[in-house]
Amino acid sequence: MGRIVIVHGIGQQFKGSHTLHEAFLPALRDGLDRVGVDFSKPEDLVCAFYGDLFRKKSTKSLMHPPYEAVDVSEGLEQDLLALWWQEAAQSESQVPGPYSQTKSRAPNTIQRALNALSKSKFFTEVAERAMIGDLKQVRSYLEDQSVREQIQERIVNVMQSDSKVLIGHSLGSIVAYEALCAHPEWSIQTFITLGSPLGIRNLIFDRLRPSPAEGMGIWPGNTQQWINIADGGDIVALEKELRSRFGNRVHDELIYNGATAHDIRPYLTAQETGRAIAAAIGER
Repeated sequence: MGRIVIVHGIGQQFKGSHTLHEAFLPALRDGLDRVGVDFSKPEDLVCAFYGDLFRKKSTKSLMHPPYEAVDVSEGLEQDLLALWWQEAAQSESQVPGPYSQTKSRAPNTIQRALNALSKSKFFTEVAERAMIGDLKQVRSYLEDQSVREQIQERIVNVMQSDSKVLIGHSLGSIVAYEALCAHPEWSIQTFITLGSPLGIRNLIFDRLRPSPAEGMGIWPGNTQQWINIADGGDIVALEKELRSRFGNRVHDELIYNGATAHDIRPYLTAQETGRAIAAAIGER
């Protein structure tokens, strides 16, 4: 079984496929329940797990690696951090912007960005070192060929002949998109992206495989429909609408997840997500 496959996002390195299944299943059931569908077979949900590939080797520390501002690499990590900062400052008045003046101004832009984002509701309870670690996971997937191949292999290993729906959250939407493009023989009919950064020009969109052609992203494999769902306050999903990047066949939905804008669970409980899944598995 495994009609529905979910590909998780960043920051899951201390979990596993069974742990995520236990967390995602109730949320998915709630989303389907909102559209009158009883999802009674847990085995119909499969979680493609790759987080352990980002788990550091043996260490005495019980916390995330002790990353500091100086550990944020030039290029993608710094640029993505800057975009998060800009977006947070525009949507949350308590977050000082890149050009604001403060009495305790940090000595460099990276530290200022991290300090500012620590005031964002979006990054509540996200430690600075964890935030830097998340940036590194995105860069690692996009720039390290070995990591990319290993993660793609994980998706291939869980895909089954009766898989109909592929859901990608956050970084997982990039992983899932590339997997669909690479395997047009798959039976996936519906692609659902949640909180996706796929539309971010230069940093994400232009690094996709296959590369966009004439400014437009390639349609993912033999997928019949693509539903992109984003929370208006989701900083990771900087481009809320993907149809401008991948064509008018993409159906964009804007929703509200409350304080946990990027968490996959409120995305899964949303009526819009439940409706998309129900249609894909033939329950509506």
